[in-house]
Amino acid sequence: MTAADPYPYYEALVAERPLYRDDGLGMWVASSAAAVTAILEDTRCRVRPTAEPVPRALVGRPTGEIFSRLVRQNDGARHASLKPAVVSRLEAFDIHRVARERARALVEALAPHRDPARLSDFAFRLPAEAVASLLGAPEDLLPSVAQQTGALVGGFAPGATADSIALADSAARHLLDLVRSLPVGGDDHHRTGDASNDPGAMIANVTGVLVQSYDATAGLIGSTLLALARHADLRLAVPAVVLEVVRHDAPVQNTRRFVAEDGRIGGVDMRAGDAILVVLAAANRDPAVNPDPAAFDVTRADARVFTFGVGPHACPGATVATTIAVAGVQALISAGLPLDGLAGTVTYRPSANARIPLFGG
Repeated sequence: MTAADPYPYYEALVAERPLYRDDGLGMWVASSAAAVTAILEDTRCRVRPTAEPVPRALVGRPTGEIFSRLVRQNDGARHASLKPAVVSRLEAFDIHRVARERARALVEALAPHRDPARLSDFAFRLPAEAVASLLGAPEDLLPSVAQQTGALVGGFAPGATADSIALADSAARHLLDLVRSLPVGGDDHHRTGDASNDPGAMIANVTGVLVQSYDATAGLIGSTLLALARHADLRLAVPAVVLEVVRHDAPVQNTRRFVAEDGRIGGVDMRAGDAILVVLAAANRDPAVNPDPAAFDVTRADARVFTFGVGPHACPGATVATTIAVAGVQALISAGLPLDGLAGTVTYRPSANARIPLFGG
């Protein structure tokens, strides 16, 4: 997602082709709020192809072992029993305090306010270090956890190279060992809900929280800084700005679903095996649910936001991501980050589904 401004294109999709078959992509594309909601709430639309629950390149590897147990990569009864367990683990911690502490520590260590080129390092390290600290990881291990999380994310990425997957395997081993050693990875947590028949499920999903928070939160921090650079009058309203950025400049732009059985979905006939590109960022810009969607409005009432999904697979870490982003941006502002002119230094990291600003290029 490297386009400087993809939103006029998304808005045109919503207006002209809310749900259509794209022969060039070889999949359906859903863009409107109604189409996105219909697909994300339909149990026939799965998070993985039924014939390939784990990407072939990851099967039999440590990276694939984590992938196969992630709540967000499973449907049905397995998902229903594991998701509440993962959510309960996240809600048991004081994310606000930990996020503020890690943000201040990273600002001191990296001094990103003095060099925009360090902002990207700050944005990626903060979510990984905050989540790891939240889970009880020792402070001296946090930089390593952030590095290994980045490697694991690289191995999960579609089209990952053999070298990237090998690095991800090494990172997976280290992160799984770390989580097992923490109180949150203890045996009492393995038995939450129906996860008792898979004692590694909670460990894999706690590790997965590191992965899920990595790109999305880095993108949210960067895009919030850009929004504040463009709206100087809002620099004292960071929490409200973060929430509007989630809608207006979504850090997660799209996701995919795979049709498990023939049927009519979203008003069109689909066949088992069909793939669907679900453009979350476009649904955020649908005027049917968010009037005047191009306006950046922190006072917007009853905003409909699709960035973190809807339905059974709505992301359980949305609050974690927004809380860390608020803490990070506030710490940077307090340190004196010069926001004026920041937008002129931005490019975007290549990604299949995330929108992540890079500064100082």
